Amino acid sequence: MPATYEPIATTTLGTATNTITFSSIAATYTDLRLVLIFTTSVGGANVFFRFNGDTASNYSYTSVEGSGSAATSSRNTGANRLQTDTNSSTTIPHFETVDVFSYAGSTNKTALMTAQEDDNGSGYVTRAVGLWRNTAAITSMTAFCNGANFAIDTTATLYGIKNA
Repeated sequence: MPATYEPIATTTLGTATNTITFSSIAATYTDLRLVLIFTTSVGGANVFFRFNGDTASNYSYTSVEGSGSAATSSRNTGANRLQTDTNSSTTIPHFETVDVFSYAGSTNKTALMTAQEDDNGSGYVTRAVGLWRNTAAITSMTAFCNGANFAIDTTATLYGIKNA
């Protein structure tokens, strides 16, 4: 990572769990980046993201997915989380990032999200843009799976970005 990226915290799971949360995020950076490398306990699970424990319908996202043979898109304007339309695997690691801009500012928060997997030559990529309609500074960020757990050895790192 460039010198402007500063690791805030890293978690490597020793036990499978549904949720990974980074809390007490200081307002000392301009932006945040979450990097996840994971498999899940059940294939086909999606990964979702929330800020400050907000479970209300304050999130919107639009995503575009491509597999090399097909492309799709999805959109949700009243969601209770952000998502990248991941189709997880129990054996093939996935790589996801979430970039949150001006996370400590007093405006609604925007995020760019990516997800990709190889699937031994039949993988896919997803790019998504998200909005959290809340003006509070982000002090916690949670990643969680629907109907599955992040598997043992999943790694999540939260970076603070200075002077972006």
